[in-house]
Amino acid sequence: MDAISAEGFTDIDIDTLCAVLERDTLSIRESRLFGAVVRWAEAECQRQQLPVTFGNKQKVLGRALSLIRFPLMTIEEFAAGPAQSGILSDREVVNLFLHFTVNPKPKVDYIDRPRCCLRGKECSINRFQQVESRWGYSGTSDRIRFTVNRRISIVGFGLYGSIHGPTDYQVNIQIIDYEKNQTLGQNDTGFSCDGTASTFRVMFKEPIEILPTVCYTACATLKGPDSHYGTKGLKKVIHESPTASKTCFVFYSSPGNNNGTSIEDGQIPEIIFYT
Repeated sequence: MDAISAEGFTDIDIDTLCAVLERDTLSIRESRLFGAVVRWAEAECQRQQLPVTFGNKQKVLGRALSLIRFPLMTIEEFAAGPAQSGILSDREVVNLFLHFTVNPKPKVDYIDRPRCCLRGKECSINRFQQVESRWGYSGTSDRIRFTVNRRISIVGFGLYGSIHGPTDYQVNIQIIDYEKNQTLGQNDTGFSCDGTASTFRVMFKEPIEILPTVCYTACATLKGPDSHYGTKGLKKVIHESPTASKTCFVFYSSPGNNNGTSIEDGQIPEIIFYT
């Protein structure tokens, strides 16, 4: 935030700007990053002796505009900033509003992968050893409690999809501090599945910091047809990395879970995280 707020930020060249925008490791809200990019575009218009118009700002930004991750914004941030900036076309604005509000979501030409404030590679663990068919949804959340042995950032879940072929689901995902009953992050979104027993990525808008020995609840509330589900759930899963220490997840049953199940069966097979 300090770097992009500095006066010198507007003096960097287009290649440096793109290098910044391509980073997965930025600790800043996307709406603030967009504001800085608009300031850069205004300065670049002046450097090129062009009138500071919407069209010219779009022209000098070039491919840098496509590197802004508009889907990571809240709908309020998008409405207050980019939607009124004149830099996006009317069609792009409509498609992004639809992306925020409807399911199935229309394809947008912008990255929806969260930027992570921690360095490192994306990792994932799967707590189930087997996949079965027919897991129903009636509005009750699928939940699993867990602890980890080291600080990580969770960026999303892998969820099972339909047993009836290609289908779209609506889903709300959350991470909750179990002891404080405090929601640390959530996203109302959707995903498309292809009918296989694979997992399908559903991501948070921002990484969620997870601290060692604190108990958290992973929560997913799906709307859609019966899906695959996992069985033979493991109580402990260890992720080993050649460049980092072992990350150990310990799972516990969660009160009020969908279909009244324990850690043995259920949804939320996969947790996606950075170490």
